[in-house]
Amino acid sequence: MNEEQTPLESLDNLETVETALEPSPVEASQGEAALPADATESPAEPSDAAPDSEQIIATLQGELANYRQELAQQSELLETYKTRYISLAAEFDNFRKRTQRERQEQEQQIKAKTLNELLTVVDNFERARTQIKPGTDEGMEIHKSYQGVYKSFVDSLKRLGVSPMRPEGQTFDPNYHEALLQEPTSEHPEGTVMEELVRGYLLEDRVLRHARVKVAAPPLDGAPSEEAPAFSASENPD
Repeated sequence: MNEEQTPLESLDNLETVETALEPSPVEASQGEAALPADATESPAEPSDAAPDSEQIIATLQGELANYRQELAQQSELLETYKTRYISLAAEFDNFRKRTQRERQEQEQQIKAKTLNELLTVVDNFERARTQIKPGTDEGMEIHKSYQGVYKSFVDSLKRLGVSPMRPEGQTFDPNYHEALLQEPTSEHPEGTVMEELVRGYLLEDRVLRHARVKVAAPPLDGAPSEEAPAFSASENPD
């Protein structure tokens, strides 16, 4: 029958076993020497890593050049469209102004034609005012009535832009005046409007009807004048 071991003896036996399991210094050095060199070094990068990076950079640069070329083409196309838009906008603005000007011109022509027909009514009122001299109270009442109508009519024409000319004393201007008579005189300079025979009218700044006038002419040659030259001795009055 085996004898029982004390705890102290068991501890000694365990230390003996651990000591036996530990490798000796020689064996440890031989084990390290037996390991391959690559086991203690970090794995090396693949040899083709650098060429791959250069290829990627070249590809990116090529794509960048393509994008820049496409951007330049799009910019040129944008400038073309922009120029075309500006040209079309200018053409449309000119068309709008021309259409508006033609419409205004047409409206002015229609307005002038209508008002020109009404001027004969004004002429009749003015002739009646200068020629009719009422001698009775009843005639005076009638005179005042049609003068009121005349004044209202003239005020309406003024609101439409019609104004009468006042050419007396002005220099004859064919753009505004129409000469019906010429009167030789030394009292007025030649070409001066002496009298307005038929009143002229303006529609704003345009001539609605030319004023028909009498114009001063130089004195006749046969009229006596201090400045008339005397006969010379060599001239025969016969």
